[in-house]
Amino acid sequence: MPSARTGFVRLYGSRPLHLLTLIAGFALLAYVVAIIRPVALWNPGVWWQSIIVWFAAAIVAHDLVLFPIYALLDRLLSRTVDGLAPRGVPVLNHIRVPALGAGLTLLVFLPGIIKQGAATYVAATGQTQDPFLGRWLLLTAAMFGVSAGIYAVRVVRR
Repeated sequence: MPSARTGFVRLYGSRPLHLLTLIAGFALLAYVVAIIRPVALWNPGVWWQSIIVWFAAAIVAHDLVLFPIYALLDRLLSRTVDGLAPRGVPVLNHIRVPALGAGLTLLVFLPGIIKQGAATYVAATGQTQDPFLGRWLLLTAAMFGVSAGIYAVRVVRR
């Protein structure tokens, strides 16, 4: 005779903790929407400046544009790197992790790099946005450098 948990998994398709996590996530979403009010997400005067429009556009852009691009790049990278690395020390994640870090920090630094809101930035801080590109490049180089150093240590230890 199957247990209640086995019957639940067969009926629901996953463990009870998954359902509990989903319920908690939707409860948190409902709380956030109730607190900030949907009016704050929508700007009726200039519709394209609404947070909800940008959020929906980001979802569509990621799923239809960005995900296929970085999935293809990852596939090409894994095919290229497989034969190059010494046996026993996988190199792929030593490239993936800093590349992911570079991409995420690019999202953070991009408004400064393209000088979006330059007048407001200068008025608020008294500084220009010129150093943003250099700082992002240094941060990216540091991430790849640390990753290469860790990889070198792992190769020497084997």
